[in-house]
Amino acid sequence: MGQVPRLADTAVRTLLVERAADLLARREPVSLRGLVAGTGASTMAVYTHFGGMPGLWRAVRQEGFTRLGARLAGVSAGDDPVRDLAALSAAYTAHALEHPTLYRAMFDAAADLEDPAAAGRGLELLVDAAGRARDAGRFAADRDPAALATRLWASGHGLVLLVIGGVLPRAELDVQAPAVVLDLCLAAGDDPARAAASVRRGWDEGTTRG
Repeated sequence: MGQVPRLADTAVRTLLVERAADLLARREPVSLRGLVAGTGASTMAVYTHFGGMPGLWRAVRQEGFTRLGARLAGVSAGDDPVRDLAALSAAYTAHALEHPTLYRAMFDAAADLEDPAAAGRGLELLVDAAGRARDAGRFAADRDPAALATRLWASGHGLVLLVIGGVLPRAELDVQAPAVVLDLCLAAGDDPARAAASVRRGWDEGTTRG
């Protein structure tokens, strides 16, 4: 058999993070030898890149939030804040489904984050969009943007986990997730026809942009 090609340091780090997340998602024991088996990396790579297993767990969570933050940052803010809310929600959902094992690991608070602020950046974008919707008169003046954003995030998170866990079909998510965004916007005071158009446009744009 030929030797496993040597990977660059950055590739080794990414590979170990993704492999650890996959083993966690499958509830398999994670040992140093099992982690590096078949990768061409040595067990020393875990210490080189992460300082040991605790550092690896932190890196797994951090990678999840870092990738999610980059995806959401790619959703440009426009002149329709309700569209922005829907686009952010769609991008969040699409990213979670594309990286299901990392997504699950992100919310294992047993491991500290290297950059704790990263965990809140996605929610901050939702709060900003909800605040702009209120200021633009789309939402009622007494609506709290932080509360609206939290409800939207919590609802979307629950739907995503149901799909990742195999409880809810993906096709059902495509129906229910934008409906949740629309219902929240209507409850916040937006005009039904205008809200429906904004949510549909935002959802389509947020889903297709990788």
